[in-house]
Amino acid sequence: MVRGLTERACVRRLLSPRALRAALRAAFLLLVLYSLNRLPERLVLLGEPQTVTTLNQKIGVHTRLTDEVEPWKIQRSLQMVRQMGSPWVVEYFPWAYYEPSKGRYDWGHADLVVDHAINQGLMVIARVDFVPQWARPEETTFRYLDAEHYADYADFIHAFVEHFRGRIGHLIVWNEPNLSFEWGYRPVDPAGYVELLRQAYARAKEANPEIEVLAAGLAPTLAPEGSEWGMDDLLFLQRMYDAGAADCFDALAIHAYGMTTPPDDPADAQQINYARAELLRAVMVRNGDAHKPGYITEGGWNDHPRYTRAVRPYQRIQYTVRAYEKALQEWDWCQAVCLWAFRYPWAQQNYQDYYTFVTTEFIAKPVYIEVSHYAHGEPYEYLEP
Repeated sequence: MVRGLTERACVRRLLSPRALRAALRAAFLLLVLYSLNRLPERLVLLGEPQTVTTLNQKIGVHTRLTDEVEPWKIQRSLQMVRQMGSPWVVEYFPWAYYEPSKGRYDWGHADLVVDHAINQGLMVIARVDFVPQWARPEETTFRYLDAEHYADYADFIHAFVEHFRGRIGHLIVWNEPNLSFEWGYRPVDPAGYVELLRQAYARAKEANPEIEVLAAGLAPTLAPEGSEWGMDDLLFLQRMYDAGAADCFDALAIHAYGMTTPPDDPADAQQINYARAELLRAVMVRNGDAHKPGYITEGGWNDHPRYTRAVRPYQRIQYTVRAYEKALQEWDWCQAVCLWAFRYPWAQQNYQDYYTFVTTEFIAKPVYIEVSHYAHGEPYEYLEP
């Protein structure tokens, strides 16, 4: 009984007006101290519009600002792209991020990226995929889009193109549909992709007749016929044409990775190299699409010291500079070469980090420095003149 009275007395004391006032004062002081110790947010302004100075208008990079949340880092990334002498960027705009529920759009982050890119004088090629949960069955991946939801994707394309009319002039429909992973771990389906492309193309043109719609970049692969993992990109493109693709795209996105070979290594249907882009171009020409351009929207070389498909750092520099120059000198059909990848928001802690031009801390790598020298006609530092 005594113990119970003591506990009740303690509770009454804790709930007394005096105790409550003291607790509120303490909480207020803690809030003030927390506010005083927070670093102030950087003020990020667009500033005066910039232009890109370069000797090669085809230089481009694939930026990865999708998950970059700090505005100053978005701005700094795009400033460095401009300073390198690159007029083009490919950026990823995930459908699921911007339409979390049917018909409800949130363009905030996308506007931030696009506005800063335009302010730096850059031309944006938008890649759009990544299926929201509401548009796919339960227990499927974000790459799974069945035919019943093609119209939902096409509706989003219409909204995207309409929203960015006058700011984005190039749009890629999907990504690497010749891989099972990118097709939701289903058997790849050229005719199915063409139907998706057809619907997206029609809706994009409704929103902006001037938009240039790119068929998806295909993964360079030598997968044999019937492989559960994918289909040879040359075969997949031909089967796209067989399914009537010619009427529903304006240009072709191309993925051109050099692996361990130099960019002047000749094209070979049995080899994956940079010049494989010429074989994709040959498929276009053979099917009456010689008038349509191509854009390399992924590609490049890796210089990880232990990755089996990597080259030495000095080779990566040489090959990268030559890849840009080769497109300028020899590929009049190629409008841009946007290599993978300019910078990641955070370190990947694997071989992927060795594709980048700039570290997560915005330290320019030698490949960035030499591309900048090439673009501005300046002497090299890491290569022989």
